[in-house]
Amino acid sequence: MNLARHSISSTNPIHILDTHFDPDCKIFTASTPEGFAVYRTWPLKLLRKHELTGGTLAAAFPLHTTNLLFLLGGGRSPLYPPNKVIVWDDALGKEVAELEFRERVRGLTCRRGWLAVALRRRVVVFQVGERLKRHAEWDTCDNPRGLLAIATAPFSTLLAIAGRQTGHVQLIHLPPCPPPVTNGPPSSSPPRRPPPPPTKHPVSIIVAHTTALTTLTLPPSGRLLATTSSRGTLVRIWDSYTGKLVRELRRGTDKAEIYGVAFRPDEQELCVWSDKGTVHIFTLVVSGASYVRLWGDIYAILIISRNRQSTFSPLTPFLPLPKYFESEWSYAQYRIPVQSSHISLSSASRSSTVDLPDEERCVVGWIDVSNEDKTTPTRAPEHQLIALTYTGGWYRLSLPPAKKSSSFTGASTLAGSSPPRPVPLVRQRTSSASSTISRLDKGKEKERDKKEKHTTNCVLEEYRKFGRWDGWG
Repeated sequence: MNLARHSISSTNPIHILDTHFDPDCKIFTASTPEGFAVYRTWPLKLLRKHELTGGTLAAAFPLHTTNLLFLLGGGRSPLYPPNKVIVWDDALGKEVAELEFRERVRGLTCRRGWLAVALRRRVVVFQVGERLKRHAEWDTCDNPRGLLAIATAPFSTLLAIAGRQTGHVQLIHLPPCPPPVTNGPPSSSPPRRPPPPPTKHPVSIIVAHTTALTTLTLPPSGRLLATTSSRGTLVRIWDSYTGKLVRELRRGTDKAEIYGVAFRPDEQELCVWSDKGTVHIFTLVVSGASYVRLWGDIYAILIISRNRQSTFSPLTPFLPLPKYFESEWSYAQYRIPVQSSHISLSSASRSSTVDLPDEERCVVGWIDVSNEDKTTPTRAPEHQLIALTYTGGWYRLSLPPAKKSSSFTGASTLAGSSPPRPVPLVRQRTSSASSTISRLDKGKEKERDKKEKHTTNCVLEEYRKFGRWDGWG
């Protein structure tokens, strides 16, 4: 039974203006023309909702699982001016503060004690306490998307914003994020201590891309940084401390608009989603290495990873192959079903004044489902994905199981043979190499088709449809 190809009822399409996870993916907000609501991510449950009259919202950002939210007005009839950020106390059910700027707010991000607001060419940071206090501001290049990201784990400090030049990233270190305050009895385990201060000054600028940035993403710890550009083909992973490129992952070969990147909380995997309607999953863990015989007594080291790679990747240290053959491709993916074919014609023609939602647009976050089994509290974490679409779909996806090492029998067999002689890791262009490259270029399409055939799909574990104002059901 293929759950991914379920049928969708012919009801009026739901228009979700915006949806956001909190930094820990424990809750999320959904803004609709009627107001906004807060949900528990999993198990899915409506926590509270607020109907708003007189206008609509562009977004509602939760501050972890506290009662504070940051609201932005938007849509055809904005409830608030686009140059204001409204601080909403959900316990009181009213506005408690507002921030006003001289221009439109492009984006924002928050963590315990801090709020960062992105404008067109600058980022302003505020300290959130009993009062909002302006901390500092930094200039950026033209940033119409309002890109910025902040590390949210206890004692993390990193804020990533657009640099002053196109494709650059500025790394700013704020005061450490305090640990969350628990309401219950004190824990028996000793409190976490902040990490020791770095011995070297971390980098402040990363030259990430030559074209405009489209996403900036940090894991909770802030140790890594993921960036994508307007080309939409590559995801680059950087060490935020040294500024070195750690990995380069390929979403595809055709241009796309990448909507977002999300790190798994333990930083072992990440997912990427775009306007192609597909969620790609990559691993960041290298499981091992083996010697592979190329020809004669010439060997190369094959790095074993769950990510898919070209069969010609072992040749890259020796031949000037196109970058395509060095790329790491996602080991699993999931395509969001398109719902337009199931929507009734009457609902599509009911009003030309309503903004139709983008069917491919979604937001994806990671959850830990290992706590489902209460009888085994020491069970290892099991991570799954939650995908929220702007047409009202809630998808819970499980990852395909890891393949056994027997899939690399060729590599393991060669690794057990006689010690290979060392080979230089210098590429030398020769006439034979040029002819080899021409043959490889001709086989590029076959290589791409082979990858698509061997792609592993995520498993749809649960699906909910936003069918009415009071939420998914």
